[in-house]
Amino acid sequence: MSEEVQRYGGGGGGGMAALSLDLLGQVLDRVREPRDRKACRLVSRAFARAEAAHRRALRVLRREPLARLLRAFRALERLDLSACASLDDASLAAALSGADLAGVRRVCLARASGVGWRGLDALVAACPRLEAVDLSHCVGAGDREAAALAAATGLRELSLEKCLGVTDMGLAKVVVGCPRLEKLSLKWCREISDIGIDLLSKKCHDLRSLDISYLKVGNESLRSISSLEKLEELAMVCCSCIDDDGLELLGKGSNSLQSVDVSRCDHVTSQGLASLIDGHNFLQKLNAADSLHEMRQSFLSNLAKLKDTLTVLRLDGLEVASSVLLAIGGCNNLVEIGLSKCNGVTDEGISSLVTQCSHLRVIDLTCCNLLTNNALDSIAENCKMVERLRLESCSSISEKGLEQIATSCPNLKEIDLTDCGVNDAALRPLAKCSELLVLKLGLCSSISDKGLAFISSSCGKLIELDLYRCNSITDDGLAALANGCKKIKMLNLCYCNKITDTGLGHLGSLEELTNLELRCLVRITGIGISSVAIGCKNLIEIDLKRCYSVDDAGLWALARYALNLRQLTISYCQVTGLGLCHLLSSLRCLQDVKMVHLSWVSIEGFEMALRAACGRLKKLKMLSGLKSVLSPELLQMLQACGCRIRWVNKPLVYKD
Repeated sequence: MSEEVQRYGGGGGGGMAALSLDLLGQVLDRVREPRDRKACRLVSRAFARAEAAHRRALRVLRREPLARLLRAFRALERLDLSACASLDDASLAAALSGADLAGVRRVCLARASGVGWRGLDALVAACPRLEAVDLSHCVGAGDREAAALAAATGLRELSLEKCLGVTDMGLAKVVVGCPRLEKLSLKWCREISDIGIDLLSKKCHDLRSLDISYLKVGNESLRSISSLEKLEELAMVCCSCIDDDGLELLGKGSNSLQSVDVSRCDHVTSQGLASLIDGHNFLQKLNAADSLHEMRQSFLSNLAKLKDTLTVLRLDGLEVASSVLLAIGGCNNLVEIGLSKCNGVTDEGISSLVTQCSHLRVIDLTCCNLLTNNALDSIAENCKMVERLRLESCSSISEKGLEQIATSCPNLKEIDLTDCGVNDAALRPLAKCSELLVLKLGLCSSISDKGLAFISSSCGKLIELDLYRCNSITDDGLAALANGCKKIKMLNLCYCNKITDTGLGHLGSLEELTNLELRCLVRITGIGISSVAIGCKNLIEIDLKRCYSVDDAGLWALARYALNLRQLTISYCQVTGLGLCHLLSSLRCLQDVKMVHLSWVSIEGFEMALRAACGRLKKLKMLSGLKSVLSPELLQMLQACGCRIRWVNKPLVYKD
């Protein structure tokens, strides 16, 4: 092996070194897997130089190497710092200093709660061609941060989702400084009022996408928004002050809207939607989930005007008769229909819908519990291109209906059978679906190792599997799964209480696993956790709640091997203060920890552990009794670092 490396990738004048950096860069562009790209860099200095000169995107997980990476990769266009633990103003400014970031156009700082206006000032100064910034879920961000971003005059996309401190004043700074904005999210910025939206509408004439979900704005905002001649996407989820009059005002505006989301808007009716459609006859997507209480004929009549353009329609939570589904079927270019929790959906109604809508690729029938295999037969016969089928709590379907789906729909990528009561026989036909990526079987207690073997034999592309409370699954089933489904990234085994350390040993071969839920697996110990930690190096989230036999040995293994771990639940585990302290001090990427009822950890143990990870943690869940016994200085320090603590109101108990 070393001879080949020397021959092809070593530092000599032949082999890889003889090829141009541009050509090697094109080769790297075709290497999709990050691990394979890393392997190329490690065996060939020529590849390493090519990537340094050619790499366009960078995602950093730790702040320590940030400065070095920014100096090494000179052609960056996209920079993702959303998972960079303990990033703050000082470390960001220091890393940016001296780096050539003239080509950087997009920066993601989502959940980077330690970054404030000083860091953003440095970012804007270092990236003169900045076009897109994501500051979503930086809950402490306010008007000063918005003002810092306003200096990026070329900004076209900005997400301020859940920046709770942003008010009309901060929004005014942004829209005056960045008049070329095309995409803006203000979701959950509840201090913004109609005044701010009015100024936005007057200053940002190029706006194409706007999200005002959960704002306390009213109809006057929709009057202002109606003047935006280029607006194509508008989301106003749960805007409780908006009603039919506002939709009528919006309908009288520019005929440019292509996507509207009014889900969970309590005061919107089908009459208001009819007015909206009347003025926007090029709508492609309409989401009215959990808003409507009845369906008026005026809405159905106007919906017919969209028969050539409408591709997505969501009506979740509505009373839907077969005649309504027949009328909706007139929009025969639909590719997605959402009927989750719709009362009155029957086999006849689904048949009348899919007979006309043969292009459907996403069908959501969650909790439509009147449906039987006849509905699946109709879908299989008419919608052969379906890719996602959600059937949660459709308890009257069986293997016969699924046989038809599996045989007729070769492109099926996702199916949700949660709480459908299906058994192993139902999984045999699904094994034909070789393109399947997501399979949800939660609460299907009749599923056993036999059914899992069917899936593992043919569904090698599977990346997500939910076996929540499938308590007949044993270690043998996990052995089959690990042997046949090597690409799994997300696995839910909560309450599958027959699984032991042997089963976790099999999971250790799933190298691409990132999310693992093991809640209430009472037979697993630190030995099994060690197997997972050693084998699954890409693990970013693990749930060990109520795994009563997991002790410090499991935490030590996670601390040593699970270096990318970002979210951890260890409530009710038998860990001590020493194990907790070692874990929190070792995992540099860890940001979210739930640790309720750690009765073997003393007050001093909590203090030491939290101090060890203070700058990195963003979310904590602990017993409320700790609030009065932990030092106020520690709690203030956590808050100053942007950590949000959720206190659980249960008695504080710990062992002597």
